[in-house]
Formats: sequence, C-alpha cells, structure tokens
Amino acid sequence: MCGIAGFVNGDGAAADVEVVARMTRAVAHRGPDGEGVRIDGPCALGHRRLSIIDVAGGGQPMSNEDGSVWVTFNGEIYNEPTLRARLLERGHVFENTSDTECLVHLYEEAGPCFVRDLNGMFAFGLWDARRGRLVLARDRMGQKPLFYATTPGGGLVFGSEPKALLEHPEVPRRLDPASLARYLFYEYIPAPHTIWSGMRKLPPAHVLTWEAGRVEIERYWDAPEPPSDAASHLESRLDFESCARGFWTDFVAAVGRHRRSDVPLGVFLSGGVDSSSVAAALCALEPPSKVRTFSVGFEDKSFDESAHARAVATHLGTEHHERVFSPSNVWELLPAVANWLDEPFGDASIVPTHLLSMFARGEVTVALGGDGADELLAGYPTFRAERASRLFRGLPRPARALALAAVSALPVDHGNFSFDFRLKQFLRGAAESLPVAHQRWLGSFSGAEIADLLVEPPRIDVEAEHYARAAALAPRCDPLTRSLRLYQDTYLPDDILAKVDRASMACGLEVRAPFLDAELVDAIQKLPASFKYGRGVTKRLLKAAAAPALPSSILGRPKKGFGIPVARWLRGPLRPLMESLLEPGRLARQGLFRPEAVQLRVDEHLNGARDHRKPLWTLLMFQLWHDHWLR
Repeated sequence: MCGIAGFVNGDGAAADVEVVARMTRAVAHRGPDGEGVRIDGPCALGHRRLSIIDVAGGGQPMSNEDGSVWVTFNGEIYNEPTLRARLLERGHVFENTSDTECLVHLYEEAGPCFVRDLNGMFAFGLWDARRGRLVLARDRMGQKPLFYATTPGGGLVFGSEPKALLEHPEVPRRLDPASLARYLFYEYIPAPHTIWSGMRKLPPAHVLTWEAGRVEIERYWDAPEPPSDAASHLESRLDFESCARGFWTDFVAAVGRHRRSDVPLGVFLSGGVDSSSVAAALCALEPPSKVRTFSVGFEDKSFDESAHARAVATHLGTEHHERVFSPSNVWELLPAVANWLDEPFGDASIVPTHLLSMFARGEVTVALGGDGADELLAGYPTFRAERASRLFRGLPRPARALALAAVSALPVDHGNFSFDFRLKQFLRGAAESLPVAHQRWLGSFSGAEIADLLVEPPRIDVEAEHYARAAALAPRCDPLTRSLRLYQDTYLPDDILAKVDRASMACGLEVRAPFLDAELVDAIQKLPASFKYGRGVTKRLLKAAAAPALPSSILGRPKKGFGIPVARWLRGPLRPLMESLLEPGRLARQGLFRPEAVQLRVDEHLNGARDHRKPLWTLLMFQLWHDHWLR
C-alpha cells in the first residue's frame, strides 16, 4: 500500500523534479517506509512506500528490463504468483519478489488492456517512454483511489489524493458548486466528480491513456449479469445448501489470497457477520491463536458492539485486542480528520474507522476487513425497506398522509438506529422511485432541501442525475440486482471504500477486503437474487455458509452499522463545535448556506423537536473541511 503522484507535460518540456517531490510529500502518510521519484523527459512519477511484500527490495518507481516502462503503484495484486509464473515462461526477467514488477512486464505483453488479468486492489500510473504514453488504471470495485486533472497545456496530473494534485502549479484550488450539491445529497462526491473544480476521480474498473495531449478513458470490466431466469429461479433446498458450501470454500480461498504479507497481519472484528466470517475463514487457514483480531467500542452502550466482537473472538480462539473510546477522543480527532480529508465526507463512521486503524497499527501493518459483503449480498436494512416501500406506495393518499403525521408525532430517540429514527428515515424516501428512495434513506438532504439550503441555486438537479445514473445500470435485471449495482457504483467505492482507505492510510495501515476478491465477485454476481436476499433474510447465502463456523447469536443479530453517538454528542460534548462552525454570522460571511435554514435545524435538534443528526453532521464536516482547505 502506498501513495502515488505524477504528471506529464503536454508541451514536451522536461518535468520539474521539485514539483513531483512536493506532490509526493503531500501523500507521505500513505507510505512512511520510503520514497522514490523518476523523471523521464516530460513525465515525472513519484512514490511513497508502505512496505508489505519484499520489504527490502520493492522500491518504486519500478521499471522493466531495459528501463523503457516505469510504474508507480498503490495496492496489492493477489494473483501475482500466477502472473509471475506465466511471465517467467515468456522469458521476462524479475529483479525482486514484490507484486509490483509484474505490471511492467504484463504491459509489455498486452498494453493497457493487461489490467483485465489483475485480481487485486490497485491504482497506478505507468509511463511508456517509447510511445510517450501515460496509463492510469484503477481496480474493479474502487478499493484504491486515483484522482487526475488535465492542464491548460495539454498535460495530465494524477495522484492518490487531491492534496497531491493541488501541489502542481497548474491545478487550481477552487470549489466546484455542482459537487457541493452532490455532497449534500450523498454525504460524499461520487466518481467521476470531485469537490475541486477541474479535478476528476478515475472511476473504478477504468483505464485512462494519455498520449500526445489526448486523453481516452475506457471501462475494462463490468459485473456479469445473473442468469436471465434469475428472478423466477425455482431453487431447491439442496441447490441453496450446496451453493452455500461452495461459497464458503471460495471465500476461504479468497481470504487465503488476501493474507499474503511479509509484515504482521490482523483482522478488524466488529462482531457482525461480515468481519466475523473473515476472521473465521482466516482461522481455517492458520492456528486461531496466531490470528490477531481488533475491535473498538464506545462508552455509549447503544453504540458499543465490543461485547459481540469479544464473543466471536472467544468462540474462534483468536488473540483479541479491544479498546473503548470516549467523546473526548472524537473531539480531539475531528480537526485532524479534516486535515487529511481533502474532500468533505459526511459519513460519521470514518471516525471509529480511524480510531480502529490507529489502534490496530500499533500491532500490525495489514488488516483484513468485511467491506463489500453488504453491497454484493444485500446486507443493508434498505433492501428490506425497498420491499416495504412498494406496499407504502400502494396505500391511498389519505392513508399515506395519516402515516406520515403519526410517525412525525413520535418522540425523538437519539439512540443508535432507534425505532423512531429508522421509521422517519424510511418515510423520507418511501414514496419515491427506488433509486431516489435508497439515497433518501442513506443521505442527509433531498433535492428540495438542498435548494432551500444553498444561497445560490444548485447548478444541477441531483435527484435527476442520480436517477439517470441508476437507470443505466443492469437495466435488464431484477429490481434487487439493479439496486445492488447502484450501491456498487456509488456507495461502495465513494463512501465505504473511500472511508476505509483514507482512515487507514492516514496512519500507514493497509486494509484489504476479501469479499471484493475478483474471482469471488464474479461468482457472487452470477447468483440468483433470492440467494442474496430471500425468505426475509438479508445476506442469506453468507449467513448459511458461515453458520458452521460462527455462534448463532452473531448470525441472527440485526445490522447496526459502525457508528458513533452523533445525535447525543451534538447536544453534549460536540455542541460548542457545532454552534461555532454553524454560527449564522459565520455562514453569512461564507456565502454558501442560508443561515436561517441551518439555524432551524440546529434549534430543533437541540430542543429535541427533531433528530437532525445526519444533516448537521454533514454540514459540520463540510465546515471543518472548508476551514482547512479553502479559508
């Protein structure tokens, strides 16, 4: 795991080593173990290294045998041993045992399309000196980030994080107003957009080639569709149980591929079925007493899941580590989070994810996590809500109005995923089309609320843009598969995986997601929808597959998510920070948000009339980001 940066000059002028050095230093936290720079005519490649494979000999940028192809690479290639054997048979010569060197040789064999052969999480920049070609690519599911910008002179700048690009003299530090609206809608900014005017994210599963000032972007992989009869699949008990056994075998193999490391490795363990399955699979591959598991908890018991993680660790027999945090830990951490988050990010779970990463980094350099299972195997409560919303939309209009009035009268409960919070959040989207409904359930602001909040009218219709994006995904598939693809296209790469990447790399920890193994993903995508969410059970296949290895109490637990007591803390220890950042005079001077619209939410939350935890946190995090990056 590393930080990468670089650029190519469109006019052919020699690259400035000082510029790439500044860009590389900006992502030093991603690679504390070493640095390297390569200048080749108009192209500059920079690298910060976190040593995982071949600790002594894997320095980058790295080249092929004659130095005509160079690469700066971030990530891990899990099928590298197989690729290496094939390349050796073809006569290629390797100088080290890292997983990076195979990239330059694969490029020699197949050009940019070689990325189709990779099973891994990755982002890289590759320079072909003979052709004067720069190639950028990102892994299938978007585990590793990659940002880029074109320059007025026809050049291209890239890096792991926006802060690297902002060190280049031709990349402006300007807010994109349209993406401010996107942030308020999603709580993050989905690819290819960024909060920075003129800067883009390379979407997952895409490769970009720059040559003679011309940029081409191509998708190199798309999820296979389920069988055409998947929606009406008549499953037998034997079919499902056989599939569950086969899935567990495939999953253990994926965990086996992901555990390759020359440095200490552990497992993030929350006590939910996803991370518990990862830990159980690793215990099937090595003695449980040698498996290190890590969890964090909070003093607020409705948010503290450490007891469940402890129960799994005891059941499996792992070497378990846990720590409980207080509100003061979060208070102290928030300014630092804003410093390394160079895009605003409104998912509050980034805070416990960073606390967990810092805690684990004291013992290990690599951690396995359970990310991806919910988006691939239908684990979120929103998939249950999807079916309930069809019933709600079928009610007569007076009955819907009566239900809305009754729910609005419920007393506010600021606990984790409380009944009134879930019900009120459900009704925010229940009457909408499914793509918009899902985002209403997940997000902070509707399109109409954004228009009321912003001083300047939004430059885009965020809900229409979101609907159009969803309509283009898996149009011939069943409704559940289409919803899953939408999560895989937006929420997974730009919220869940971005959160884990930034929170872990801020302290030099590599986190891997075995559920996103390329072979496993292809197998999951071909399954009928009823195997993912069927008979009223979310993540049905995974729960059946993991049942022999985990306590039944874990398999039957409702999903709660990895959160912090935002609603309560905004009325308590975080109240001074909120009131300072969202003070009407300050907002008026800033000129982005209508002070009265913000103050109404602050007042209602503080007096207990409404629960505005999500919109207030989203605004608070934007203000922290804005103070650091744009004031």
